[in-house]
Amino acid sequence: MARIVFVAAITVLLLLQCYVMAFHVRLHKLSKPLHRAAHSHNRREAVLMASRAVSVGIVGATGAVGEEILAVMQDRNFPASTVRLFASEKSAGRIVSTAKYGELTLEAFSFEVASSLDVVLLAVGGDFSLEWGERLSAAGVLVIDNSSAFRMRDDVPLVVPEINILAAKGKKLVANPNCTTAIALMALWPIHQKYKIKKAIISTYQAASGAGAPGMQELMDGMTSIVNGQPAVNSVFAHPLPYNLIPHIDVFQQNMYTKEEMKVTWESRKIMSSPDMKISVTAVRIPTLRAHSEAITLECEEKVSAQDVRELLRLSPGVDVVDDPLNKKYPMPINATGKYNIEVGRIRENDVFGEYGLDLFVCGDQVNNCCHTVCTMLLCSILPRTITYLLAAEGRCTECSHHRRATHVKKVGSS
Repeated sequence: MARIVFVAAITVLLLLQCYVMAFHVRLHKLSKPLHRAAHSHNRREAVLMASRAVSVGIVGATGAVGEEILAVMQDRNFPASTVRLFASEKSAGRIVSTAKYGELTLEAFSFEVASSLDVVLLAVGGDFSLEWGERLSAAGVLVIDNSSAFRMRDDVPLVVPEINILAAKGKKLVANPNCTTAIALMALWPIHQKYKIKKAIISTYQAASGAGAPGMQELMDGMTSIVNGQPAVNSVFAHPLPYNLIPHIDVFQQNMYTKEEMKVTWESRKIMSSPDMKISVTAVRIPTLRAHSEAITLECEEKVSAQDVRELLRLSPGVDVVDDPLNKKYPMPINATGKYNIEVGRIRENDVFGEYGLDLFVCGDQVNNCCHTVCTMLLCSILPRTITYLLAAEGRCTECSHHRRATHVKKVGSS
């Protein structure tokens, strides 16, 4: 059975200026959908050889996200000199065999050990992050937190590398956004750069993996029970999920949006530096195991052409345009599962907002996508020049990370 995966946060790393060293980067850009299983490379990937590796710790190494981070680090050939895996005391002592890093022993978390590492990835809950995140960063460790603990703190960058990687420059504590936010913004950011989004209405269709391994297990157990003529039992979800939809993820707020829905609004505004953008989200849990989907309607300040948006997104890192509905080709969880890139399709002008409106549909494997980002940012953290290389290769301003526009040409040319 494939590794159980639960909701991941988009993991990002900051720029470490003290790790300037010799390197060689080769960026692969392929147009076909790319899967990790085939060991293919895509627009977001850099293959790197470094003269110095760094020590990395993963806290929550036995969880789905922690396991996936380790797998992606190996797949992306991350040059770690040391990898320490922290888990519960119950799991301590167990051996984890890896192809790249050899046999690793799970150990209970120790601040003394963790604070001696270069980078610590927190794939745990917010309470643990709040207790240890700032202490580790104050000790000089680069901390990447997957929880929501620091996302909305003004002094902590919230980073999606394709959008605002330079926000992490000089920081020791970095947060990554909610997975639903990250999947949406991979598609919305290029559109926002060209057409300036005024309003976004987003309906999400989120897999059971968003509730972790227990959520996936509850869905599978419930399906089995129903097939055998028994009722499905729910404890993870508010209602039985098999053959059902639940428009309720996280707790309801005073405005009657759920916290999950408000996270997308708050985090999108912060990441895109657009505090006045109007965003309304409805989050729905659906009976699929993996990969989230989102139906998005936009109103922009500039007139929008669906064909121009298709071409724009085809050139955007981390995005695969799957948009041939007449031949039954469009984004679906079954195809997005296992991919690093998100899929975008059903791109069309919106009848409500006219020539200023756009509709699209997005699917993304939230765990795979986010854990791939970990390795990309790890590479950038140890080799700051890698960021400049990647931005330049994508036609983006190396000073602000935005896609080059007329206002950036002079700045880029002078750098």
